[in-house]
Amino acid sequence: MPHSPYSCVLWDVDGTIADATPGIFPRLHEVLASFDIAAPDPSTMARWVGPPMYESFQSLAGLSAEQADVALHRYRELATRDGYAASVDVYPGVPEIIRDLAAAGIPQATASTKPENQVIAILEHYNLAGLFAAVSGARSGAIGRNDGKAEVIGWALERLHAAGADTSKPVLIGDRHHDVEGAVAFGIPVIFSEWGFGDPTEGDDAAYRAADATALRALLLP
Repeated sequence: MPHSPYSCVLWDVDGTIADATPGIFPRLHEVLASFDIAAPDPSTMARWVGPPMYESFQSLAGLSAEQADVALHRYRELATRDGYAASVDVYPGVPEIIRDLAAAGIPQATASTKPENQVIAILEHYNLAGLFAAVSGARSGAIGRNDGKAEVIGWALERLHAAGADTSKPVLIGDRHHDVEGAVAFGIPVIFSEWGFGDPTEGDDAAYRAADATALRALLLP
């Protein structure tokens, strides 16, 4: 049985476990059109995947805080209409790593700024939900202004601890600078998933980089 240098593993979701862009992009187009904002080009659209949506509606679309509240509510209504797991793919090799970590007795949790009910739907759709000791995401019924990366990481650690997991040597896997910055408050090393949506420079302060699932496996289950 392989052993891990980490006592528990925290996973970002978008850009790390799952590629939800086939559903995210059309919903964003629809929401932005309701504010008479033209759809960004594909390279700019990738910047929307991963960071808190409430933050992106302001920083990327130029909406006010009040408008971002409305936009986020509209976006979540569309996600409910479409089905949370619709048009979502998982990255090759990642589900197998999740299964092998669970088999090795390493507790796992999500730490995503995607609404928690959407995270659960994706994990259930791919039969991965039962492999996680805790699921942490943005509060599904609330505007996400306070549900940043540090907050969901904190909730993930609290839930893992409540589940009896050893949280003394955690690691976070993520693809954006938000993951790296959010982990700093807890002293958690980050493995930067290079297959995600972050610019390569976003992983400059990460402890490690993984180009693909094979490289990630070597770091988690050497």
